[in-house]
Amino acid sequence: MGSTDSKLNFRKAVIQLTTKTQPVEATDDAFWDQFWADTTTTVQDVFALVPAAEIRAVREESPSNLATLCYKAVEKLVQGAESGCPSEKEKQVILNCCRILTRILPYIFEDQDWRGFFWSTVPGAGRAGLDDDEGARPLAESLLLAIADLLFCPDFTVHSHKRGPDSVESMQSIDSCEYIWEAGVGFAQSPPLNYIHDLNRTELLRLLLTCFSEAMYLPPSSDNTILNPWVTFFCSTENRHALPLFTSLLNVVCAYDPVGYGIPYNHLLFSDYREQLVEQAVQILIVTLEHDGGIPHPPASPSRPENLFVNYLSRIHREEDFDFVLKGLARLLTNPLTQTYLPNSTKKIQFHQELLVLFWKLCDFNKKFLFFVLKSSDVLDILVPILYYLNDARADQSRVGLMHIGVFILLLLSGERNFGVRLNKPYSLHVPMDIPVFTGTHADLLIVVFHKIITTGHQRLQPLFDCLLTIIVNVSPYLKSLSMVAANKLLHLLEAFSTTWFLFSAAQNHHLVFFLLEAFNNIIQYQFDGNCNLVYAIIRKRNVFHQLANLPSDPSSIQKALQRKKKSPDVISRTSSQETVSMEGSHPAVPAEPGTLKASLVAMPGIDKLTEKSQVSEDGTMVSVPKTDSPNTVHPDQSARRRLSSASSTSFWAPTPEWVLSWKCKLPLQTIMRLLQVLVPQVEKICIDKGLTDESEILKFLQHGTLVGLLPVPHPILIRKYQANAGTAMWFRTYMWGVVYLRNVDPPIWYDTDVRLFEIQRM
Repeated sequence: MGSTDSKLNFRKAVIQLTTKTQPVEATDDAFWDQFWADTTTTVQDVFALVPAAEIRAVREESPSNLATLCYKAVEKLVQGAESGCPSEKEKQVILNCCRILTRILPYIFEDQDWRGFFWSTVPGAGRAGLDDDEGARPLAESLLLAIADLLFCPDFTVHSHKRGPDSVESMQSIDSCEYIWEAGVGFAQSPPLNYIHDLNRTELLRLLLTCFSEAMYLPPSSDNTILNPWVTFFCSTENRHALPLFTSLLNVVCAYDPVGYGIPYNHLLFSDYREQLVEQAVQILIVTLEHDGGIPHPPASPSRPENLFVNYLSRIHREEDFDFVLKGLARLLTNPLTQTYLPNSTKKIQFHQELLVLFWKLCDFNKKFLFFVLKSSDVLDILVPILYYLNDARADQSRVGLMHIGVFILLLLSGERNFGVRLNKPYSLHVPMDIPVFTGTHADLLIVVFHKIITTGHQRLQPLFDCLLTIIVNVSPYLKSLSMVAANKLLHLLEAFSTTWFLFSAAQNHHLVFFLLEAFNNIIQYQFDGNCNLVYAIIRKRNVFHQLANLPSDPSSIQKALQRKKKSPDVISRTSSQETVSMEGSHPAVPAEPGTLKASLVAMPGIDKLTEKSQVSEDGTMVSVPKTDSPNTVHPDQSARRRLSSASSTSFWAPTPEWVLSWKCKLPLQTIMRLLQVLVPQVEKICIDKGLTDESEILKFLQHGTLVGLLPVPHPILIRKYQANAGTAMWFRTYMWGVVYLRNVDPPIWYDTDVRLFEIQRM
């Protein structure tokens, strides 16, 4: 009965607060204690018993009462952080205050006039036991420091190291580095699991995440000087627990094994408190590891204190630490792919988007980590899950953000030679994916999945085509032997992209043909020997190259092509690719369920802004190439910032003969035309002489053939490396907070509040 009574009392207190027109004194403890002292309410109860309309009513009609409620709740947390909450009752007070603040903060942030409230000092609040200059701390700082202290509070959130019944662990003198939550980076002992500690940490981290979420209530802006004051303070030297907390969060995430002891269905028998903690931890990590916009590692200054979380992340350097982090992330990213014979018998995690953002930030802030990832074939343990997610989400418009982050990670990796080399490892895993069955390497897997995304994804993925093909171009010089399936897929893309109606229907479409030709040239010039499948596919589809060389550019042909587009508005002919049987056990990619919520995203910069060109010199080093007007650069008048929609810049742009000729003369067809000139007569002769219709004989001939001395001089290899800028930084911030908003549904922390960083849309 007790819990029903306490809920009733709590609800009465809320009603009193909303109906009192007179300010209640801060000293009236009997009134304020009703909210936290005698209640045992869960966070779900607090959300149910404190309706949004009532919080807004107090905010508008009796602001001083809302201010006092916040101040008193923070005061309780500060007192708890000082005393170390020795009694159960004190621990309960802390949790109740956390829940109330988590409920109220979003309503403070949504009102511009209130946003400064936590950063002001509370006048006349006369803090007990604090000397005057300490008393001048803004409420936000007191709250953040109290949360940090409470996250290392013995017997509440960490194991006590007390030697005997009489010894006391003073909260002021505690060395939190000895209380790191999990073994891993920089810490060797794994403390025993304690689900009560996990639950308490989760509640505190949820409040911390809510504090950081002020960012959701500001409109998107590419001004990089605007910092999140909550994150800035929490990750500064003012927080004495910054290092152990960063380490605790990272280790808890990377050490987590959702499958546990391998007992089937054990996730249905036991509630996994560690999973909730891991979810909150990874969300805290991605929102704190926020460097200032597009400025990589700006110097700290008085106005911009250094972000210690970013600093610590960038300084990890031990091989065993990298190995621990990479293996942990790979284990978690692969978890949703694991197939078992018993349906639903293993636990499947849902936080793969946060893990991808964390992996991105690790590679972005710590170049040594990026090189470690690429040093061995372990990178493939990250690649395969990413390709799985891309393939699975391709038809679902609510997951367009997931498609982008996956492609950006692959773009970042593809800028390094080692990634291309690693892709030659045979692909033997059988992750059930809705793609044609093939035998080949990880490069084949990547090409087959990219082909599937381009030909069967939804319309809003079109802005990603440039990125997908850039990745293929970046790895192409290193691909030793493509399978026949992958070779045919690449030629099908060329065929689809080089139809006149597609080339003439948008100002940038011809770039896709340039990318594909560049990839073919790289393979022919640098990897001819092992690639007889691709050479054979090029010979079979030679008419595509001849049609490109003879592309019509007169006004009537342009008009005719555009008429054809009106008849068939589909991006790509979906039929001409011979669809083969999909892998066993795979499920087709499906659109979002009606009613699914999604967060809007800002537009992505075009590929010319996303990357910078580097040339690979003889000794393998990269030299950056100055920007010139190559056929792959978009003129400003053409690039009217394509929004993430299919209504691109066609509305005011029309193709002209001069425009067609301006890029047609730059199509890099010389190498392929020379190859066809030499090999086609030879292949035809074999077919006539031996009456051959058998592919394997022709492939055997091509395998032993050589074009040494017959091809044009090899061109230098061009790599387009990802480059951070203000536009991508803004995109990541919007995407990341959108994910955090949508993933926190129990309780629904931000639901129905007036967020401004993105829009929440129903599918």
